[in-house]
Amino acid sequence: FVISEDGKTTGIIVNLKKNEELKEFKNKSEIENYKDTVKKKNHENILEIREIIKTYSEIGKIHLGGIPMIADDMISFIKNDIVVFGVGVLLFIIATLWFVFRKLIWIIIPISSCFFSVIIMTGLLGLLGWKVTVISSNFIALMLILTMAMNIHMSTRFLQLKKNYPELKNSKIIHKTTSKMFWPILYTVLTTICAFLSLIFSEIKPIIDFGWMMSLGLITSFIITFTLLPALLNLLSTEKVDIKEQNKSKITEFFGLASINNKTIIFSLTVLVIILSIVGINRLEVENSFINYFNKNTEIYKGMKLIDQKLGGTTPLEVILKFPVNEINKTNNTEDEFEDWGNEENQDDEKYWFTKDKINKIEKVHNYLDKLEPVGKVLSFSSIIQVATQLNNNKPLETLEMGVLYSKIPESIKKEIVDPYISIKDNEARISLRIKDSEEDLRRNDLIKKIQYDLENELGLKKDEFKLAGVLILFNNLLQSLFKSQILTLGFVMTGIFAMFLILFKNLKLSLIGVVPNFIAAFFILGIIGLLEIPLDMMTITIAAITIGIAVDNSIHYIYRFKEEFFKNNNYKKTLKLCHSTVGIAILNTSITIVFGFSILVFSNFIPTIYFGVFTGIAMLLAMVSVLTLLPTLILLTKPFIVKTQDVRNL
Repeated sequence: FVISEDGKTTGIIVNLKKNEELKEFKNKSEIENYKDTVKKKNHENILEIREIIKTYSEIGKIHLGGIPMIADDMISFIKNDIVVFGVGVLLFIIATLWFVFRKLIWIIIPISSCFFSVIIMTGLLGLLGWKVTVISSNFIALMLILTMAMNIHMSTRFLQLKKNYPELKNSKIIHKTTSKMFWPILYTVLTTICAFLSLIFSEIKPIIDFGWMMSLGLITSFIITFTLLPALLNLLSTEKVDIKEQNKSKITEFFGLASINNKTIIFSLTVLVIILSIVGINRLEVENSFINYFNKNTEIYKGMKLIDQKLGGTTPLEVILKFPVNEINKTNNTEDEFEDWGNEENQDDEKYWFTKDKINKIEKVHNYLDKLEPVGKVLSFSSIIQVATQLNNNKPLETLEMGVLYSKIPESIKKEIVDPYISIKDNEARISLRIKDSEEDLRRNDLIKKIQYDLENELGLKKDEFKLAGVLILFNNLLQSLFKSQILTLGFVMTGIFAMFLILFKNLKLSLIGVVPNFIAAFFILGIIGLLEIPLDMMTITIAAITIGIAVDNSIHYIYRFKEEFFKNNNYKKTLKLCHSTVGIAILNTSITIVFGFSILVFSNFIPTIYFGVFTGIAMLLAMVSVLTLLPTLILLTKPFIVKTQDVRNL
């Protein structure tokens, strides 16, 4: 841990002092305040250490590593991400609004709505004491994106109604807009909340908090959209809110014609997508390396990589050996050997502990672990015995010699090199090892299972005689729970959204049609992740559920509008073309906003956040194409609406 085998790398291990006051804290607020104080102190320490390191930069490359430094840098990443994501998404939204509406007032009004939603939500988080983590650091960007999607739908519908009813006052058109858009937007918000609430099944607290945080944020955005936005529109004169007639979108027109004329191609592509999704999902895995969560130019990555390759590995794994109580009595016959120790009570207990059986057991497990390929350095009481044996001219130490050695070591040294590895009081021994986290072929779950199996079957230990603990176990348990979380979250989202579709449309056929395109898009993105052999992690695990929750908004808006227009003209093809030229444009604009909004996340230093942004953006793009092609094709095929008899000839 201190000097590399080639002698070219050395490390200085700094142990932070334990604060005994922590034991006295009884309530949560005291503990939280203590944690905040520790974070600030660690931050100051790290800044000071880095300043010291800079003064020695001429002697070689110096890197800072360790959990306190990683935790502190990640807080800096979170703060940076919040600013970068928020500003980046805001600038993109402004550009999108200008491209769509080409008028300053139609940038100011929606941006005001988004701004107040974010400000109110940030205040609520502060009041509720919810801390932003690396997983929820994109909540401002997500809130801006989702609030803007609601605003674009409202604004587009307002302008369409204004064009259709030029004689009406602004207040009347606003009332008409809110009454027509209230239910579809309410259901889009509820379905998206359903997606985020599904994250509570993840069993991982930062992901659960992210789900609650975004659910509250969506409710806030919904309220602002139907209060502030109409109020701002009502304050303006008719001339100010009016814009030039929008040109038809060639993209939505192309998708509309494809839905009418190319059903076979659309269904063939859908089947191909489903097949690829199944193949990709079967290849999904959760095996991931903590070191690969960070950009290669970050200090976290550089420090961890160096420690991993040169100084015995990074991820700690502890093997605790528990000795049977009756082993203490096996050495009663050696009592006379220890008479010269003195009569102190603690020494009287200690003299019986060091037996050949125990030392051999520690040594056997130590040597086994040391031979495992992914294991870096192993330390245990056996390490001290090995050094002592060398000093004893390579003669193995007897029971008496080990006891004498232990008793003669000064207390200060004993605390450093012995006490961390044996506990006479608890009749336990600890073997500490570090895993090389950057090993490409490392399979953590397989390694843990192999160690457990071999300790029991190869080394003859009973199940209750050993226990595995440490960061590797925690990290592996987190990874393994992701698969279970994925099934539960997707199941919850799919069931919840389908139920909402049934309530909204009161039509089983229409509900199935509405969810299919979005489910296909979500599963296809999981398939792509599997085909690219990108392991699932804390962020990518949320993509499918969130994609369904957000993408299904497009289906609701399209079907709701299709239903409304169809009952006016009773013609499927005519209604399809009309919907593609109205609500289809709004879907296109909001989807582009969402896709590019998520792409801002690529500027993060946290690799899972980058994956989350890229793949969610791609999934939203696929969902948009699916809603504007597969959804109308399914409507034409199944004809879920009842046509009036006199208009059958118009089909």
